[in-house]
Amino acid sequence: MKIRTRIFLGVLAVVGIGFYLFVRWIAIDLEPQYRKTTEEPLVDSARILASVAAATARGGQVDVAAFRRALADARSRPFSATIFDHVKTEIDFRVYITDAGGTVLFDSESGESEGEDFSKWNDVYHALRGEYGARTSQEDPDDPSSKVMYVAAPIVVGGTTVGVLSVGKPTQTAKAFAMRSREKIALGGAVMFSAILLVVVFLSAMISRPIRRLTDYARAVRDGTRPEMPRLGSGEARELGAAFEEMRDALEGRQYVERYVQVLTHEIKGPLAGIRGAAELLHEEMPADQRERFLANIRNESERIQRIIDQLLLLSSLESRKGLGPTERIDLRDVVDEAARNMASAIERKKVRIEVKGQRGLPFDGDPFLVRHAVANLLQNAVDFSPDGREVAMEIAAADGCVMLSVRDHGPGIPAFAREKVFDRFYSLQRPDTGKKSSGLGLSLVREIALLHRGTIELCGAPGGGTVAVLRFPLKSA
Repeated sequence: MKIRTRIFLGVLAVVGIGFYLFVRWIAIDLEPQYRKTTEEPLVDSARILASVAAATARGGQVDVAAFRRALADARSRPFSATIFDHVKTEIDFRVYITDAGGTVLFDSESGESEGEDFSKWNDVYHALRGEYGARTSQEDPDDPSSKVMYVAAPIVVGGTTVGVLSVGKPTQTAKAFAMRSREKIALGGAVMFSAILLVVVFLSAMISRPIRRLTDYARAVRDGTRPEMPRLGSGEARELGAAFEEMRDALEGRQYVERYVQVLTHEIKGPLAGIRGAAELLHEEMPADQRERFLANIRNESERIQRIIDQLLLLSSLESRKGLGPTERIDLRDVVDEAARNMASAIERKKVRIEVKGQRGLPFDGDPFLVRHAVANLLQNAVDFSPDGREVAMEIAAADGCVMLSVRDHGPGIPAFAREKVFDRFYSLQRPDTGKKSSGLGLSLVREIALLHRGTIELCGAPGGGTVAVLRFPLKSA
C-alpha cells in the first residue's frame, strides 16, 4: 500500500471516528440542555402564578374561576411570535391547581383532570411539603412525543399551604429545537469533515510527492538517462534529495574511473603494440620505402590514440554534466549544411551523394558545438557505411514538439546481435570498404548530447536495406 494511501486512510479513520463521537455526544446532550432551559423559566412561572393564586384566595379557597377566565381569555386572542426560525401561534402552557390534599381543583386543559388525586405525583407531593417539585410525564401512553414537563409551587395563605399550582410545558417544542440544532451540527460537522479530508489529501500529496519524484529519479538513473534532480521543496525532503545526488555522484565516480581505466587500457593496447613493433623494426637496415611505411604506421596509430583520448575526454565531460550551460538558438538546417561542407573531401572520395530535405525556421535552444558534433558523427557513420556511388538522405522535420533529423544510408544495416550494443562505449562494427573499426565512441557521444538536450537518438533498419538514424531535439527551451 502506498504511503499516500496509508496516510489518507489513517487520518480518515482517526478524524472520522473522532468527529462521529464528538457530533454524537453533542447531539445526545442537546435535548437535556433544551429541557433545562425550559425548566428554569417554569420555576419562575409556577412561583409567580402561585403567589397570584394566594392573592385571590378567600377563606382559604383559591378563586379558580378567575384563573379559568384569565387563561380562556389569553388563549382566545390570536398572536404570532417569530422565535428565530420557529413561529409560535398558540399557547401550549398547562396549569392545574390542587387543594391541600392534592385533589385537582382546576385544570386548564378543559378540566379533564379536575377531581383527580394528584397527591402522589412528584411535583404535587414535594410542593405540599415545601420542597422543589417537578416531573415529566407522558400524557398519551402510545405517543412518546406527548411528554409534558411540570414544575409546582405551593400556594401559601397566611403561612399555611392551602394547595399547589403546577405549570406544565410540552417537551415537544424543546425537542423540535434540539432536532433543528442537531441537523445544523450534523451539517456543520459534515462540512468540517470534508474540509479536513481535503487538507489531509493535500498534506498526504505534499508528503508523498517528493518520495514519488525521488523514486522516478532513481529509476531514471538506473535506466541510464540523464535526469535532473527534481524540485523537492525545503526541509527534510530537500536534504534527502541532496543525499541521493551525493550518493549517485560517489557511486558513478568510482564506477566511472574503474570502467574507463579498463576500456582505455584495452583500446590503447592495440595501437601501442603496433607503434612498438614498428619502432623496433626501424632499428634495422631496410629500404627507404619500407621505412616510410613503418613511420606512416606509427603516425596513424599515434593519431588513433589521440582521437580515442580526445573523444574519451569529451564523452567523460558530457557524462559528468548535470545539464546544459548557456544555450543559443540553433537552426538544424544550418548545422546539417555545415557538416556536409566539412566532410566534402570524404564524400567526394567515396562518390556518395548527399541529399538534404527540410525547411529552415525550426530553431531550438542548445549548445552549438555539441549539436554540430552529433550531426557530424551521424553523417560520418552514414558515409562510412554507404557503398560507393550511393545516396545518403538527410531530412529535417517537426513532429510532436521536436525538430527531427533523419539520416539514412544504403549500407548493410545493423545486424540483429548489434542492435542493443551500438550505443555502448568502444563498440563498433567493421566498415564495409576497409574492414576496420572506429573508436566506438561516436554514437555514445551522440546519445549523451541528445540526453543533455532532453532529446533522443534512435537507429533502426530502413525499408529496402540500410540504416536510419533519427535525432530529436525539443523545440521548446532545453
